Amino acid sequence: MDQNQDSNHDRVIEKEQECKNHSLKPHQDCLDRAFRLPVFLSTTNNLNAKQRQFLNRLIFEMENALLFPRTGPITENYPETILTNVRRLVSSSYGMLAVNFRRFLIETIDTNVGPPPSTEPFWQGSSFAQIEPAMAFQRGIPLLLVREDDTDLTNGLWLGGIPPLNTLIVWDSDNQSVDEFFNSVSWRSAFAFWVAEVRTAYYIQTEPEFKYGCDR
Repeated sequence: MDQNQDSNHDRVIEKEQECKNHSLKPHQDCLDRAFRLPVFLSTTNNLNAKQRQFLNRLIFEMENALLFPRTGPITENYPETILTNVRRLVSSSYGMLAVNFRRFLIETIDTNVGPPPSTEPFWQGSSFAQIEPAMAFQRGIPLLLVREDDTDLTNGLWLGGIPPLNTLIVWDSDNQSVDEFFNSVSWRSAFAFWVAEVRTAYYIQTEPEFKYGCDR
């Protein structure tokens, strides 16, 4: 009889602890996002194992810098058209980090005018890797572009000389591990500069339109 009472007592205590932990979870979730600035992480959902590892490490780096990466439709999905969703994400973020992963291996067969620019197969990324950064640039928020090597080398805003200076970083996925990329000087310096720009954008956009001052 005593053993049954002890067992019931233990179950009651365990249940109370579970309820307590459950009640604290929403509060802890809020604390985990405290001081994190929302930024738009533009990427694709169709990833191989190495690309997934890269993306997970990138999110880790962003969260360590006290940023909150948002990406549709993972964290954000409004009941509107896709372009409207993207515009809302851009307008409510203080920066964008876009990653252009290899998606399709393309071979040019023919063109409408003149010979094909190249007969060698090349990698093409997601179409949204062109749309979303362009909308962010139009908005004027800080932009950082990361491209998997050989992706969209002659296509759109990923073409050399198109994006602003020092905003495009290349990951040589064939010869460079994920850790090697994120430990490289080029990445760390570009990322640190972009994070500083994001925080500056945050302070600028959250300043009041009217400031009281007493000048003598």
